[in-house]
Amino acid sequence: MSEQDIKVKVSHMTKKFGDLLVLNDISFNVKKGEFLCVVGPTGCGKTTFLNCLTKLDAYELTSGEILINNEPVDLMKHNIAYIFQEYSSFPWYTVEENIAYGLKIKRRPEKEIKEAVDEMLEMVGLTEFRNYYPDQLSASMLQRVSIARAFAVKPELLLMDEPYGQLDNELRYKLEDELIKLWKHTGTTVIFITHNIEEAVYLSENILVLTNKPTTIKKEIVNDLPRPRDVTEVNFNKLRDEVTDLIKWW
Repeated sequence: MSEQDIKVKVSHMTKKFGDLLVLNDISFNVKKGEFLCVVGPTGCGKTTFLNCLTKLDAYELTSGEILINNEPVDLMKHNIAYIFQEYSSFPWYTVEENIAYGLKIKRRPEKEIKEAVDEMLEMVGLTEFRNYYPDQLSASMLQRVSIARAFAVKPELLLMDEPYGQLDNELRYKLEDELIKLWKHTGTTVIFITHNIEEAVYLSENILVLTNKPTTIKKEIVNDLPRPRDVTEVNFNKLRDEVTDLIKWW
């Protein structure tokens, strides 16, 4: 991978909370437009790992460096979106107002906002619900709103922290397919945290397997399975079992 192909470059990322070492000298690269999934044992620090990429105050690195486009992460400069585990729609805004929120914060022209909102509503299947409020929506619809709002601003980097963890399998599969469609359409670089190994194999181009704390990278795995992916296919299950074994045996 050439320097020009790298979107995110993480070098010796180390994070301590007091005397507790959580992330221990982690280094990896993410290429432009890549879909990277990060998996690891429960409590290993996956959310801390993701939060450190935002450079928020509580998650300033103890040591190490994170670069985007070969520059230090700067939320005023770099267009980064974050989708949380919890539903994050504003209850006083309609679906379309929620999706437009980030665009309005960035003071985009009204015509651009309307076009982007209409496009996202169509892509996540919420056009007929555009005037609904969050308390009128199902769990899967609420996550669609979050996804549409994130993609509407055309982020160069999208961080996702177990966004489907509270959904049943049928809903999760539908949302995963919508996410892949949006990712392909926009070319956004995605870093996706999940505890669900099947989900990681279904979504990713590459997988980072983390160790228990103090957390480091146990293995980087290239996922070149063809799309659309079939969870019953032999090679899919072989890769899923490989990742499972890496997490199970320490």
